[in-house]
Amino acid sequence: MTTPTGPRLHPTGRLVPADLDEAMVAAVVQDFYGKARADEIIGPVFNRVIPEAQWPHHIATITDFWSSMLLGTGRYMGRPMPKHLAIPELTDAHFARWLKLFRATAEEHCPPDIAALFTDRAQRIAYNFRLRIAQFRGGDPQAVTPQRAGEE
Repeated sequence: MTTPTGPRLHPTGRLVPADLDEAMVAAVVQDFYGKARADEIIGPVFNRVIPEAQWPHHIATITDFWSSMLLGTGRYMGRPMPKHLAIPELTDAHFARWLKLFRATAEEHCPPDIAALFTDRAQRIAYNFRLRIAQFRGGDPQAVTPQRAGEE
């Protein structure tokens, strides 16, 4: 019997690319957050909000998040929006940099189709967060437009 080479259907009904696995998700998350913490734009925010001793726990939590998003594992049960709403300095420039770094990291670790999947989900997440932040701050959510990874 041969191993299927195409996407596999997860019990949740989600199509998962054949080459996407937990190790790839973990590698992207670990490398991305190392870059993000050192970045001149988003690094100061991450480093202020997440104490040094909490980074291993944060990486594990975010790995669970991306595993749930892309592999349908259901391991993440958190609520990320309230934590992001509580960061007053969070702006579109931060999300643009986050997307740019995230895309570059996914492209370093993944085949093109999987990097595109990571990037697509990241863009959707960023857009939804930006919409909610605009509403929370009394802004006009209709003025929020999607950002594409790599646009700053």
